[in-house]
Amino acid sequence: MQFEIAIIAIIIFYILTKSGKISISKLIADNEMYLRKLKESDYDFYVKAKFGDTVNPDILFSKRLQNALIVILVVFCLLLKNMSYIYLLASIIVGVVFFKLDYINLKNYYKKHLHEIDTMLPYYLKGLEILIQHYTVPVAIGKSLDDAPDIFKDGLKELINEINAGNDTIEPYMNFARQYPVRDSMRMMRLLYRLSLGRQERKQEQLLAFSKTISNLQQKARETKYKNRLDKMESKTMSMLITTGLGVMILLIFAVLIMLNI
Repeated sequence: MQFEIAIIAIIIFYILTKSGKISISKLIADNEMYLRKLKESDYDFYVKAKFGDTVNPDILFSKRLQNALIVILVVFCLLLKNMSYIYLLASIIVGVVFFKLDYINLKNYYKKHLHEIDTMLPYYLKGLEILIQHYTVPVAIGKSLDDAPDIFKDGLKELINEINAGNDTIEPYMNFARQYPVRDSMRMMRLLYRLSLGRQERKQEQLLAFSKTISNLQQKARETKYKNRLDKMESKTMSMLITTGLGVMILLIFAVLIMLNI
């Protein structure tokens, strides 16, 4: 009977939601200022790392909240007959776990594709280096936007806007590095800032140092790529050897059993 009551409650809730009598999205919108505090500091970065500019992190976060609330309500309905403070707490815990799952999946995706994402910055900076030879750093960044990886475009636009607004400190560059915490982003942004401050007579010297640093980063990226490829080959070889060994053992066991039966 308890299950039937829960199903009826879920159906009624679904009908009320579809008819607009209950609006979870409106509930979230009305309390957005408070609910945004639940958003992880690096959530936007992980969303961009996976989807680029095709998905708005704020919209995706709102869907996370909406789905988590639905899960809490569904679990609440399933435990409605024997409801107590413990079951209510259990419903909330299930919803929170469901809410965190999406973030964990995004984070795992980033870790899985970490090398690919990390290599984007040095290769972008290599192209930027060529532009800096002919333009100032802010102008060069603006001209590089079209060829920049999608994951970095929003941050580069914010960087340019801050500089154009008159902020000539290192903060716009550091904000970019904090927004995209990939390998050596902090160090590269510091170098880029120093290059933007350099006098014309020192520009070539600073560009040379900048170029060497980028080349070192690219070399590290290549070494990591080859290491990952080698590790993958070793893993496949080991798996093949284990599978072959187990197959041989099973065949031997069957052969022994057949001989004993004879």
